[in-house]
Amino acid sequence: MSTDSPRQRYLFIRVLEACNADCFMCEFALSRDTFRFSVEDFGELLPRARESGVGYVRFTGGEPLMHRDVVELVRMGTEAGMKMSIITNGMMLPRRIEELARAGLAQVIVSLDGGSAETHDVYRRSPGMFDNGLRGLRAAAGLGVLPRVNTVVGPHNYPEMPQLQKVLTEAGVRQWELSALKLERTVRYPDPEHVRAVCDPLYEADPRRVLVPLGKRFYGDTPLEQERYFADSVTPRASEPLCHVVDDVIYIDGKYGRMYACSCLPHREGEELGGAPLREGGVVHLDTPVFRSHADFFREQGPRVCGGCSTTAAGYSDDVARLGTVPPWRY
Repeated sequence: MSTDSPRQRYLFIRVLEACNADCFMCEFALSRDTFRFSVEDFGELLPRARESGVGYVRFTGGEPLMHRDVVELVRMGTEAGMKMSIITNGMMLPRRIEELARAGLAQVIVSLDGGSAETHDVYRRSPGMFDNGLRGLRAAAGLGVLPRVNTVVGPHNYPEMPQLQKVLTEAGVRQWELSALKLERTVRYPDPEHVRAVCDPLYEADPRRVLVPLGKRFYGDTPLEQERYFADSVTPRASEPLCHVVDDVIYIDGKYGRMYACSCLPHREGEELGGAPLREGGVVHLDTPVFRSHADFFREQGPRVCGGCSTTAAGYSDDVARLGTVPPWRY
């Protein structure tokens, strides 16, 4: 694995599994799991992250805003020179965003799946979540925190995406990821042509006027990618021959003490499969031989074997292959 890339790396940390939302597609829905990635854990990790070329850190969950020390964790990362990000369902964001901004938060990502509260709150089974998420995003923008939205899109909600695009544009959201719904079964669309008719204009819009989604189309950019997606639910991957994401990403599952070379992999594998241990002999190490072997496998085989790639990961890899560089926060 190459560790001398001029690009700064992304470190993802699942800081907890507990969550206050009841999203139908998520294994952590209403979880009351007690694990928390601690301030001490992060303090031990930060010097290793700097040594490994990390410049961006993103806290994931569960719901990170339920972590009682999340503000201190953001402050620690900022003081160590990291650009800090959180992905949240948005429910608690309006009352937490000011202290997070003071601690140095650089980016906030809110999960929004519908064009209105009437639908989003049903999909997430959490009344008030849509309005709170939008209020938090607007406040973040006013405080200088980059506002982004991630949307899980599938047969249930793709017709709402033009309305959501309008809502997010008017709210001042700066980045938007459409991520394909992933379930343990094939996801069927009755009319793929209708999906293209509704969603192609989202990606082809003028970015000077409206918010355009990041990365590849969630159903694929090429005829082959679209055939795989609509027939077998295989999301678009990094283009062959190599996946470049694995050179730039370390994903840490804090609870199980394992790390992965892509943010998609821990959601597709069991805790004992793939990845690498975070600690060796009780000490944190990142670019270990086991981790490099894991990353090397997915660099070479990911474009052929991965079945759960995200649109931003696929687009990021293709941008690196084509341009050699990627603008900040494009992953």
